[in-house]
Amino acid sequence: MRFSRPPKRAFTVARTTAVAFALVGTVALAACGDAQESSASSAPSVTAAATTSVATSDPGTATPGTTPGTTPGTTPGKPTVSVPKTMPTELVITDLTDGTGPAARDGDTVVVNYVGVRSADGAEFDNSYDRGQPFPVNLGKGAVIKGWDQGLIGVKQGGRRQLDIPSDLAYGDNPSGDVIQAGDALTFVIDVVAVLPATDPNDAPDISVAAGGNVAELGIKDLVVGKGAELQQGQTAEVHLIAFRADTGAQLASSWESGQLQPIPFEQGSSLPGLISGLTGMKIGGRRQLTIPFELAFGPSGNDQFGLPANTDLIVVVDLITAY
Repeated sequence: MRFSRPPKRAFTVARTTAVAFALVGTVALAACGDAQESSASSAPSVTAAATTSVATSDPGTATPGTTPGTTPGTTPGKPTVSVPKTMPTELVITDLTDGTGPAARDGDTVVVNYVGVRSADGAEFDNSYDRGQPFPVNLGKGAVIKGWDQGLIGVKQGGRRQLDIPSDLAYGDNPSGDVIQAGDALTFVIDVVAVLPATDPNDAPDISVAAGGNVAELGIKDLVVGKGAELQQGQTAEVHLIAFRADTGAQLASSWESGQLQPIPFEQGSSLPGLISGLTGMKIGGRRQLTIPFELAFGPSGNDQFGLPANTDLIVVVDLITAY
């Protein structure tokens, strides 16, 4: 089951890659696609509350008034959810594990895994672990339930946070799906995969490239050497990209201007071969200029939609913001 907001939907809106920015779409510089997206809002006044963890093999048959939890299932890393002893009347935030790095603010994107249950009986209605796909939430857009909108402010990468959400900050009197009924309070355990800072177009690097002929090999030039962890195979790199025609130096596209980080799975076959090879050895916080032979980019046909003619090399400036 998936969610969004209002009136009955709560979390899943799509995080779309700009069509004009073909670098991370069709085999990420060769296929334009959509990822998942969402949103949230301002920080609430919250209180801490005691929780209890009483696992049951069948959370759907719990007796009203008891406080069962949920079983974690067989998916690795999927947490058990401990429901509150009393139903929340205001948003309750409990940090089960402290994260590291900057705290999420309005406008940031928080990439999470989550389990959601009814607070009254621990009946699970959704989780991202079984799907194997983290869920991005763009804070401050109002596209998710208010309890998420407010409850993810201040969270840090690597943290685990529980949200006990009263009905009025969830679905209110509007049932949703087969489990959530009118007036239900909801409880979530949320693992924060990454906190991605909001993009300020004014932070875009002032870069121009000289026109030149085609090259025979991939060219790599570090403009800024990152001080963070090195990008590892199998991770997702969150990057900003500026792309240029190598023959004229004309800019083709910029994610700084579109205001959206571009997710690139760091593995061969996920994007243009030259882009993936060019990310090798890069560290978080780094900025790298890649001169990509057309054979390692869009091939001899070029890309009309992207504005790249046939048999034309590509120059890409990559900022590695984070990886997870």
